[in-house]
Amino acid sequence: MSLATIAIILGGLTVASALMVIITKHPVHSVLYLILTFFMISSNYVLMNAQFLAVVNIIVYAGAIMVLFLFVLMLLNLSKSTEPQSSLLIKVAGVIAGGILLTVVVAALKDGVTIAEVNEVETDGQGLVQNLGKLLFTKYVLPFEMSSVLFIASIVGAVLLGKREKQIID
Repeated sequence: MSLATIAIILGGLTVASALMVIITKHPVHSVLYLILTFFMISSNYVLMNAQFLAVVNIIVYAGAIMVLFLFVLMLLNLSKSTEPQSSLLIKVAGVIAGGILLTVVVAALKDGVTIAEVNEVETDGQGLVQNLGKLLFTKYVLPFEMSSVLFIASIVGAVLLGKREKQIID
């Protein structure tokens, strides 16, 4: 099998598992599909000779963050009767966060390498941490900073969820 065929198969499996995250109605199954998606993304990183990113993706996202997601799902005990109604401010914040995410994706894909070009490019030192750091803080500094803003917004949202007032029943 050629590298291009393997990349196409892994890409299809990644998209399929990501769609299952959205389609699945049960939250725990959705988180499990998200873990599978992270493993597929890590295998794509290995194909691109970015072993450091693959290992970090598995350790940080598939390991720690998914365990946190499962813990929060079990802790909150979500049901349709307790689901809060979203206000206009929350919807506007969601649109702004989506716009920032779209900007990050467009900036990342702007200089992307196609599968046909991968065979022609020399891979000397391509997956090294030093090269990754140089690219991250020079060429891709704006998407990096925008993603950090999204992470801070998600942390604030988690704190607000954790500290919301408990309803007192008389």
